[in-house]
Amino acid sequence: MNKLRLLLGAALMVSSTANVLGQGARNIVISEVLTNNTQSIVDEFGQREAWIELENTSFTTYNVRGMYITTDRSVLDKSLSAPERISRMSIIPSGDDRTAMGARKHLILFCNSNPQQGKLHLSVEVPMSEPVWIALYNGNGVELIDSVSVPALNADESWARGGKVWSVKSADNVTPGIENFIKADETKVEKFKREDPHGFAMAIMAMGIVFSCLALLWIFFTIFGNVMRKIESSKNKQPMKPITKTVEKTAELGHKTSNILQEGLSKKGIDMELYLAVIGMALKQYEDDVHDVESGVITIMSKDTDWDDEYSQMTHFHEAKRPSDHSAPHIPTTPELH
Repeated sequence: MNKLRLLLGAALMVSSTANVLGQGARNIVISEVLTNNTQSIVDEFGQREAWIELENTSFTTYNVRGMYITTDRSVLDKSLSAPERISRMSIIPSGDDRTAMGARKHLILFCNSNPQQGKLHLSVEVPMSEPVWIALYNGNGVELIDSVSVPALNADESWARGGKVWSVKSADNVTPGIENFIKADETKVEKFKREDPHGFAMAIMAMGIVFSCLALLWIFFTIFGNVMRKIESSKNKQPMKPITKTVEKTAELGHKTSNILQEGLSKKGIDMELYLAVIGMALKQYEDDVHDVESGVITIMSKDTDWDDEYSQMTHFHEAKRPSDHSAPHIPTTPELH
């Protein structure tokens, strides 16, 4: 039973892997073909050869090494075995980094050539001025990925795909290695309209931007709310010192203000109990003659001397200076010198 489960699991993994690889291969299409090359691109040796352009229509990288190119229609015979079909094809060899096609990238394969001249040179035969059928097969040699029937072309003309429509491109409009139907004066708006005529991509992109912004706002406010809740909980457990000091000072000022309103301004906000305690301590010190034995302390006790009584001073001065009515004036005499 365990062995049966292992076999079933392995079969599922193989089938899923094959489906994934198959889906990746389906993104590779034949994009442009030039059969009679007299003025178009040259290979590494400066030779002009017929070429086939492949395009990766997906946004992921896929390596086309091991896939097959053929112009022999006999491979459509389903009675052929895989080895028989592969023998009538030309394989795309490994060993060249360019076979790992990135998103929306293109790859040029030279035909009617010798594979020993380079990894991108194939021996597949492409007639110059005759119609030709070209097919792209998966690495198993059984699955047909893409095919195109190319009409007879003049020198340096190409048969190019524009979406699902194929058309002939003149020599001055051939675009090997880049996107088809690109014009030098084409604006971005025109290009966007050409690539997305129904506006589906624009709608998806706009909705994606809106939902992304909403998701970011939700994440931001969620994190902000959690942080604020933690701060509030920490305040309840252990108040912050500056806030505690502020509360204590406010309570003290409020207490003094209450005392002033209740007892008047004479006590300057001092608590009544404290006021009485200070007076009692002062009386106790007075009774114990504490002030007399303290060094550096002078006690000045007040005494009413009436020195500032203007009336008594003026009367005393008047009585002292007024002469008697019956006495003779006093004449000073000069003392005798002995």
